[in-house]
Amino acid sequence: MQNIRLTKQKFSFLFLYKSVETLTYSLVSLVILLAFLASFTVSTAEAVRLKDISSISGVRNNQLTGYGLVVGLGGTGDKRDNLTSSTLTNMLEGMGIAAGSAQVEARNVASVMVTANLPASAKAGSSINVTISSIGSASSLQGGVLLQTPLTGIDGKVYAIAQGPLVVGGFSASGNAASAQKNHTTVATIPNGATVEREIPFSFNNQQQLTINMNVHDFTTTQQTVERLNESLGGDYASAQDASTIKLQVPSEFQGNLVPLMASVENLNITPQNAAKVVVDEKTGTIVIGKDVKLAKVAIAHGNLQVTIQENVDVSQPNAFSQGQTVASPVTDVMAKEEARNLHLVEGATLQELVDGLNAIGATPRDLISILRALKSSGSLYADLEVL
Repeated sequence: MQNIRLTKQKFSFLFLYKSVETLTYSLVSLVILLAFLASFTVSTAEAVRLKDISSISGVRNNQLTGYGLVVGLGGTGDKRDNLTSSTLTNMLEGMGIAAGSAQVEARNVASVMVTANLPASAKAGSSINVTISSIGSASSLQGGVLLQTPLTGIDGKVYAIAQGPLVVGGFSASGNAASAQKNHTTVATIPNGATVEREIPFSFNNQQQLTINMNVHDFTTTQQTVERLNESLGGDYASAQDASTIKLQVPSEFQGNLVPLMASVENLNITPQNAAKVVVDEKTGTIVIGKDVKLAKVAIAHGNLQVTIQENVDVSQPNAFSQGQTVASPVTDVMAKEEARNLHLVEGATLQELVDGLNAIGATPRDLISILRALKSSGSLYADLEVL
């Protein structure tokens, strides 16, 4: 009986030990998994798709332009433009209607330029968006309709025909003493307003080699892209030509069918390595600092000098019935005020440290532009400084 009790106690202790061991193993596994996920998140937090930082040579939009007329305007069209009257007269004569320029009232008509982007893959019969911009004295294109307008490419050939009612993203109203306007009323769009009549002579699937143009001009990013491409395709198919150009040989299994190749390649994750840069816009006082910008240890003192000049006139008035004359004497008050600023020791190895150090100076964005320029001249700012 005693042996049975000992056996039960031993079994209970063993079960408890195994439970603790299992729980400890589970906690350790959970900690390892969380650490792995954290490291994975950090490593891929800045990764972007290849399609977002590059373009494929030949796969681009082609610009189209045309000149046309917008009609149906409620008195907001061109009022003193001979070009509009002449164009409308020629159009009417082409329709068999004899009308002189003196008989044409162009108040409800506006001369416009029509622009569009034609994708390389657009086929005859498909539709594209167009933008209409007034080139005359029209005050508004609201309510207008674009007449049939041919759109030509750089080679002078007609690739699309545009026509339809305009969509204006604003309004304007005016009276004798006041007016109100929202957005631009002399620029409008026609969604799917042009029909493609001619295709771009480009055969995508017949290419034996593709050229990938990187938007980021950086050797590190380009080399990283080459390695990712070769790793994904399982061979040495990609090679870098310069800091932003990659040549990709089409594998035999994708020749004549490049769409699956591009679908897999354009979604590769790339981590761009941009050069450290600080961009300042003096017109608006905007400052943009890149994440890799670093600052050497430097002492900065920045203070403003304000000079105020006030002009007054002191009038000397003689007594009554005296022979004196009234004399006006100018009085100038000059006040100068200079801020007392102490030296601040600033050093930034990270973006947050750099921002905190510059904020400690208490300078405005306008002042920071001068400070950044001085830091660049002293060699303490480890970044390119670009002034817009």
